[in-house]
Amino acid sequence: MFVKICGLRTEADVECAVGAGADAVGFVLTPSPRQVTVAEAARLVAGVPPEVLGVGVFLGMPVADVRDIAVRTGLGAVQLHGRGYRAEDFAALTDLGLRLVRATSTSGSPVEVGAFGEDMLILDSPRAGSGEQWDWEALRGQTGQWLLAGGLRPGNVADAVRTVRPWGVDVSSGVESARGTKDHGLIREFLAAARP
Repeated sequence: MFVKICGLRTEADVECAVGAGADAVGFVLTPSPRQVTVAEAARLVAGVPPEVLGVGVFLGMPVADVRDIAVRTGLGAVQLHGRGYRAEDFAALTDLGLRLVRATSTSGSPVEVGAFGEDMLILDSPRAGSGEQWDWEALRGQTGQWLLAGGLRPGNVADAVRTVRPWGVDVSSGVESARGTKDHGLIREFLAAARP
């Protein structure tokens, strides 16, 4: 089970997630309670070991700016979040040699992995980052490298994995003690529960 812990903001967050066995760690680079600056992202990415994917999360940012930030920070992957991005936006990033991640809700967007040329797909709740659980049942039968997100937490991730059988899971607010503040105990519990 591939596990991504998203919205990390401190070196201690990164150390905890990596130490607990996360496969990927995400850094939000657009307005959010979890946002980090480009300089902070570069510092955090420097602490990510090569076997863990450092993902920059972007929402509504022009692709030219995404390219610039990805190069300056040393990210291993770029996640374009939301329906505002199109296939041509992913195509404009392919020469960087990074993993490309598309994150979207199931309403109004293709839900097949690779539909926009992405390597991985995150299927999130209609209100991304809200922590609201939504109807996962609609995702049964999905194939490829796709991650379930939205409303996951240590207490329900094992059930979600059994029910939906995703390739991976992605969590942010479900491992927080307050909005934008990661709880290291919850991160460890989540990773343990996601891989029973």
